[in-house]
Amino acid sequence: MADAEPPSAQALAELHARHLERVPYENLDIQLGRPTSIEGPDAAQRIVRDGRGGYCFHLNGAMATLLDALGYDVRRHRGTVQSPGGPPSTTLNHLILHVHGLPADDNPDGVWWADAGLGDGFSRPLPLHDGSWQDGPWAYALAASPAYAGGWRLSQDPAGAFALADADTAPPDQAELAAAHERLSTAPDSGFVTVATAQRRYADRFVVLRSCTLSRIEASGTSSEVIERREDWFAVLADLFDLHLDDVDAAGRRALWERVRAQHEAWAAQRAG
Repeated sequence: MADAEPPSAQALAELHARHLERVPYENLDIQLGRPTSIEGPDAAQRIVRDGRGGYCFHLNGAMATLLDALGYDVRRHRGTVQSPGGPPSTTLNHLILHVHGLPADDNPDGVWWADAGLGDGFSRPLPLHDGSWQDGPWAYALAASPAYAGGWRLSQDPAGAFALADADTAPPDQAELAAAHERLSTAPDSGFVTVATAQRRYADRFVVLRSCTLSRIEASGTSSEVIERREDWFAVLADLFDLHLDDVDAAGRRALWERVRAQHEAWAAQRAG
């Protein structure tokens, strides 16, 4: 096996982009009623051994484990993702990674915001300083956070799925992280419970399945279609997201499809009303 490439800003950017292209953002185990460990090594093993993904605690936990092993100076931070129009909050619901010691021409301080767990977030790490960047279909900006003294705020343009993410200066407490995972995985009003999803971010586009609606988002526009049949839905998971669900039996697949279909019908009825 070849030696790993030494840490650098360019190597970090490539690792980040490849991770997003190959490891899906998904919540299917939550939909199946079997939330999994968010410990970094456990999440990494699940990705490599089982070909699965996860949401931010899994994905950034696994990425941090990988970066640690490769010799990067990666630091974990408490994070809060907030939806458009929502009330201000500092409740932990996100894990954020800042990678230090990698100076580049556009970032002489060498600190980067890396994030594989935002779904439609940026494809390559952002230099941790004030500024704005266009990355595929969306624009992103960084500035000082009004929520956390000394922290940072990431904003996404209104076309994206999240409004902003705040990064605290402090690392997450493990008990707080576990409680947040429990809440996000089981609370009836959690978005991870109410809507099944699989997502994949490429440099120039974003592919997302939300319940039965498959969308492809590019800078030039969005195309969407409704997946009407159970076999087609599972084929989309396998073909577009490499999610084969080999450990889910026929009864589990049937129950998952019925749940997803009910979510879609509720959403359609709400729009019609």
